[in-house]
Amino acid sequence: MPPVATALGTLATSSGFIWGFIPMFAIGLAYMRYNTVDPESRPIDVRDVFAEYDFIVIGAGSAGAVVANRLSEVPKWTVLLLEAGGDETEISDIPSLAGYLQLSDMDWKYQTAPPTESMYCRAMLGDRCNWPRGKVLGGSSVLNAMIYVRGNKHDYDHWAKLGNKGWSYDEVLPYFMKSEDNRNPYLAKTPYHSTGGYLTVQESPWRTPLALAFVEGGTQLGYENRDCNGENQTGFMIAQGTIRRGSRCSTAKAFLRPIRLRKNLHIAMRAQVTKVIVEPTGINGAPRARAVHFMRNGKPHVVRARREIILSAGAIGSPQLLMLSGIGPREHLEQFNIPVIKDLKVGHNLQDHVGLGGLTFVINDPISFKKSRYQTLPVALEYILNERGPLTTLGVEGVAFVNTKYANTSIDWPDIQFHFAPSSINSDGGEQIRRVVGLRDRVYNTMYKPLVKGETWMILPLLLRPKSTGWIRLKSANYLHYPEIIPNYFAYPEDVATLVEGIKIAVNLSSTPAFQKYGSRLHNIPMPGCGHLTFKSDEYWECALRHFTFTIYHPSGTCKMGPDSDPDAVLDPRLRVRGVERLRVIDASVMPTIISGNPNAPVIMIGEKGADIIKEDWNTVHKTRTRMLRLGRGRPSFYTLCDERPYEHKLNHVPVTVIIIRQYNV
Repeated sequence: MPPVATALGTLATSSGFIWGFIPMFAIGLAYMRYNTVDPESRPIDVRDVFAEYDFIVIGAGSAGAVVANRLSEVPKWTVLLLEAGGDETEISDIPSLAGYLQLSDMDWKYQTAPPTESMYCRAMLGDRCNWPRGKVLGGSSVLNAMIYVRGNKHDYDHWAKLGNKGWSYDEVLPYFMKSEDNRNPYLAKTPYHSTGGYLTVQESPWRTPLALAFVEGGTQLGYENRDCNGENQTGFMIAQGTIRRGSRCSTAKAFLRPIRLRKNLHIAMRAQVTKVIVEPTGINGAPRARAVHFMRNGKPHVVRARREIILSAGAIGSPQLLMLSGIGPREHLEQFNIPVIKDLKVGHNLQDHVGLGGLTFVINDPISFKKSRYQTLPVALEYILNERGPLTTLGVEGVAFVNTKYANTSIDWPDIQFHFAPSSINSDGGEQIRRVVGLRDRVYNTMYKPLVKGETWMILPLLLRPKSTGWIRLKSANYLHYPEIIPNYFAYPEDVATLVEGIKIAVNLSSTPAFQKYGSRLHNIPMPGCGHLTFKSDEYWECALRHFTFTIYHPSGTCKMGPDSDPDAVLDPRLRVRGVERLRVIDASVMPTIISGNPNAPVIMIGEKGADIIKEDWNTVHKTRTRMLRLGRGRPSFYTLCDERPYEHKLNHVPVTVIIIRQYNV
């Protein structure tokens, strides 16, 4: 059987794709391109793991891949990276097919719990919003829309003001730049970007004419066309993305493939961690993380960590694993008879960017992005041969940050983000988009089915800094049972009011000359369930928000870092779990407050900085050992190293190292 045919059969079985959704030729040609054009080979899936490593990293996503790369830069350190999913596929390489990865076997397929008080997700099946999360090498950087946004400098300065020393904007900017290989010349030469890093960042080589209308319309509303990752954030820009040669640049491709032959790094795929094994007492009398229990190929395994265990399982996975390991709210753990090792507010402080889905505008010209127009053989050939064309689109062609009347305009800290797409819920003929959103048939058939043959574009207005926070809670002590996700959207009226103002700005954008030359107008079929309200009134938009509640999946904050004075902090500012030795969390869950923008780039930054923090703490070991040996007095002594550990001195908060030795006098 030809290799392409073999690949097609494998994908049909393992990835769960339905051939009606994706043209077979696109997959076949992607397979050819993947194996002949991309010079980087896949990471090696180690068959047998050692009994012990210096560091164990749980989760190979946007943070974990970075941490594993940077820790294994130290040749004397052995690192094990555990990933519950498998490797990327040919389909995940194609930017325009990102939507087909959701609900596949690369997705954890989480869903929110049905709301009980504040109503949301009412247009979705069972009143539950889908929350895709990457179950694959590269994590959610394999499923996302590849948008590269760093957040606002005031986000990080706010973290520092909360008592998180070392996390101000000036202190984290070098870590953004450390990762970056920006291939847009006009950006790479600025003080805010760099080249030569592992992570490729650039604009898509192809876009619809509507992308330029989006930016031009923004300027007509009084906003600047600017690099929103630069000195100021407020404004409009063509989307910057994590793509390389027209293909997705996930953290697995960026940080793991180039180092696949490092002998001190082992990557174990399809290895699902069930708990962290914590000893009751360590050197200082506190509990100590000692090993990891995981399942692989249906068999249990235990592997020990000489130095540290790092949780990088994401804002859902990391709190779930901590709680299963006995670290979390005492009353909650006792409900499931989980022995409590440390009583911390794990799973609290869940934050997410939420907004209105399906805000659709209709145009006259045939220039929108439609499946029937662009999933064709000539388009696929252009992608294969030239690394260009519609298949390279991010789906989101433009990004903007705008100020509602509630924003403090005395500083550059906008409160609404726009994601502009030259398509809408109807653009694939009702096949995949409605499925991944989980939209009820009644809503789709009423609002979007009439537009299947039309030309449409869409804006997703997102609330950048919601006041409403939620929870991640266990449903049982069984690691196979997904946790309960309670986002608690719209619990604060201020969140709704700000979003309504953001929606009005989006509607005004459609009325600018830039869009009016295409005859743009708001799609005026009311949302089912909201038809009794005056269309476009504040009350109507609130109703629409509570029905077509939409998020582009930015959960964060569930293992928040904070100073000693913060009773809600799970971690200290060096990302160590409070009261548990040798255990850290490095991923989106550490954020004390959600950043103003897409979190993938900030999570990569957190991975970079977290790895450096670990190096700083453990690099004191050699200096301390040398100093101690030189302090010998009297008879010659021989010392045997038994244990070594970093900790923070209680008086001056300086990282130092305690070394436990046995002394043999001659």
